[in-house]
Amino acid sequence: MSRARILVVEDDPDIRELLSYTLGKEGYEVIAAASGEEGLRAAAAGRVDLAILDVMLPGMDGLQLLRKLKSGESTRGFPVLMASARGEDADVVAGLELGAEDYVTKPFSPRVLVARVRTALRRPEARNGERADGGVLERGGIRLDPGRHEVMADGARVELSATEFEVLAVLMAQPGRVYGRAAIIDRAKGGDYPVGDRSVDVQIVSLRRKLGPLGELIETVRGVGYRFRDG
Repeated sequence: MSRARILVVEDDPDIRELLSYTLGKEGYEVIAAASGEEGLRAAAAGRVDLAILDVMLPGMDGLQLLRKLKSGESTRGFPVLMASARGEDADVVAGLELGAEDYVTKPFSPRVLVARVRTALRRPEARNGERADGGVLERGGIRLDPGRHEVMADGARVELSATEFEVLAVLMAQPGRVYGRAAIIDRAKGGDYPVGDRSVDVQIVSLRRKLGPLGELIETVRGVGYRFRDG
């Protein structure tokens, strides 16, 4: 079986080298690019299984590159992780809304990076409907179908990343139950997935925006976590 091929787009040469070294050591094949334009050409030229994009790039920035990748016939299918500096929550949310799978925060831990890459690369299995809770969920105008990896809100299709889909599925499965942030990720991603409070909060913000008025069904329980409104 061929090694997973990862596109790294990062203008800082030291970070680009660290990413390439870390991923190469784990057995991945790495294609490194120093700009958005170079990354777009590399993605169009051959097979890519996952991309890691810096948000702040010269010329075409990471969000613009993400938009082009997700609109391209040959590049829209692979998962994308965004690399963001601390305090760039707005950019992270924008990336998730454009179809990014997840994000890593700079400065990042190699262990966290590798765990998130592994989880994102497992996405096709999650989308084949092979879920322990594989039944269709319908609550409050939202319909979630694991088999089709489809979410409808008031009859309109909502495009979610795999992570957002899994988080919503966890909350909808037991309306009224309050989940802490670590419990949400544990159920959605597995116990070996490194998590911080900010990671879950950003996913919830993006989910609410994509669901529009129905986003208010995801309630914050201050000091505890989140729940899907019961009734």
